[in-house]
Amino acid sequence: MAATDMVGALRRRYDSFFASRRPVPFAVLDVAGIEHRFGPGDPQFTIAVRHPRGARALAALDQFAVAVAYLQGWLDVEGDLSAALRMRAFFTDLHPVARFSGVFTGLLRGRREDDRRAISHHYDSESEFFLTFLDTRHRCYTEGVFAADDEPLEDAMTRKMDLALEAIGVKPGDRVLEVGGGWGAFAEHAARHGIEVTTTTLSKESERYLVDLFEREQLDVRVVRQHIFGFTDERRYDAIVNMGVTEHLPDYRRSLRKYAELLRPGGRVYLDALAMRRKHVASAFMKRYIYPGRSAPLLLHQYLRHVARSPFELCSIADDRHNYYLTCREWARRLDLARDEVVQRWGEPMYRRFRIFLWGSAAGFDTGLVQAYRWVLRLP
Repeated sequence: MAATDMVGALRRRYDSFFASRRPVPFAVLDVAGIEHRFGPGDPQFTIAVRHPRGARALAALDQFAVAVAYLQGWLDVEGDLSAALRMRAFFTDLHPVARFSGVFTGLLRGRREDDRRAISHHYDSESEFFLTFLDTRHRCYTEGVFAADDEPLEDAMTRKMDLALEAIGVKPGDRVLEVGGGWGAFAEHAARHGIEVTTTTLSKESERYLVDLFEREQLDVRVVRQHIFGFTDERRYDAIVNMGVTEHLPDYRRSLRKYAELLRPGGRVYLDALAMRRKHVASAFMKRYIYPGRSAPLLLHQYLRHVARSPFELCSIADDRHNYYLTCREWARRLDLARDEVVQRWGEPMYRRFRIFLWGSAAGFDTGLVQAYRWVLRLP
């Protein structure tokens, strides 16, 4: 494809896209090394074309094709990647098969098996990979709660753990069920406060990491690799904690019914999740490369309708969008700092996949494309 075709397509799109928006200046460096500038002022970022396939993706104005071209190294972004991802709507994302195929295959496989495969796809990389960018104190893979924008991520995560414990009102000796153990952030913190924790996971790698962690630290935590919908216990729990797993449990009615089954009367449930205004608007790239299957952002209005029909009371709700932006921004920065190690141990495609995921998530929270909430329920 001639560079003129790519540049022409981009110029036409630039004129129409920014006709009613504040223009964002950027540049494109074609395969011949010639720079083409778009918009007034100095470019905020430069898209460098490394291969003719990258030029074809740009000329097609296709968001999914551009993302894949970046993963393959056919395109690079020099400068502010976050600024580039903020204008992702510049490219169209018309891929219904890629976006909804997980819904159809999930129906064929069944809810629990689909969830197991989806979780394994994202989480069954080596734990050490995630530890290159997570906070070093708790290894928490959901948002922290910041007192200030420049507060260390570790302190924001400790504040979140403390807020969760305070929200569920537990004391030493109480029993707490955690949905989704991750790398042991909440379970370890709670166990060090004398709480008896059972944590569930679907990931073999997470199970291995958690069992080793709690045995090494001699903490009273039971690890169960089982879907929450199939989990049972003879004794009810004093509280339930779900940090960032509601996105993987989009059947709200069934989730609430399960919580009510496992919780003692008067017990509380702490939850947090990223949210959007519509359920199936995640990009084709996200559904194909990050979270396949039927996972979906929280729909707060829909969730609250199910709460109203359940026995639960809503105790509190907080907007966590800015906290999640700060968290993702710091994760992305830490991943970039660890680039050499990540590429050496897990390869360039892994680094690029999570780089676009984390910086893209930060941009989504910052622009309001994605929201986030934490809330507390009580069973009367």
